[in-house]
Amino acid sequence: MKTSFIFACLLSSVLLFSSCGNKEKEQEEAEQEEEKAKEDDSPADALQAFADKAKAIGDRETVDPVDFRKLKELLPEKLSGLDRTEATGEKSGAMGFTVSTAQAKYKSGEESIDVEIVDTGGIAGVSTMALAAWSMAEIDKETTSGYEKTTKIEGYKAFEKYNNDSKSGEVNVLVGDRYLVNVEGNNITVDQMKDILKEIDLAKLKDLK
Repeated sequence: MKTSFIFACLLSSVLLFSSCGNKEKEQEEAEQEEEKAKEDDSPADALQAFADKAKAIGDRETVDPVDFRKLKELLPEKLSGLDRTEATGEKSGAMGFTVSTAQAKYKSGEESIDVEIVDTGGIAGVSTMALAAWSMAEIDKETTSGYEKTTKIEGYKAFEKYNNDSKSGEVNVLVGDRYLVNVEGNNITVDQMKDILKEIDLAKLKDLK
């Protein structure tokens, strides 16, 4: 995922959240809908639960993102037998909001991996809604060619998506409700992608300040 795209998503979410999140009328309507959903015992309960969780995330305090160089240090020269061919990082910001991103590419023969670590601290919970909406949902889907599902990896909420035909997919992990680790692979197995996440020190990432 390119940093410019990340920031565009985050900024759009911030603007949307700011424009609608503080209107008393909309809050009152939401509360009325919640009561109605409870009375009817309808599928709207699930949607309301999602909205409640989104609000809780959106209320979290913003903090300054760490230096992207600290994120790059968590991306070793070799992962799961694949050599690192490129490593980049940057800090992007606008309108008082900032994110730090580190990216690395790994390759060996036909196998390739892109790893990305994003510190969304500068936009707190709003960024989670923009980049990791799956963290607020339960997903379990299978098709003739693959699957996608939410799960847990190393104790953190995660999302897996894999295509058996193309042997490609992604595994994403949310660490500390702030850091996103995204692994995208081609011509590899989903187990390889999971192993790569285990090689990255997620506990150290969580403790970064």
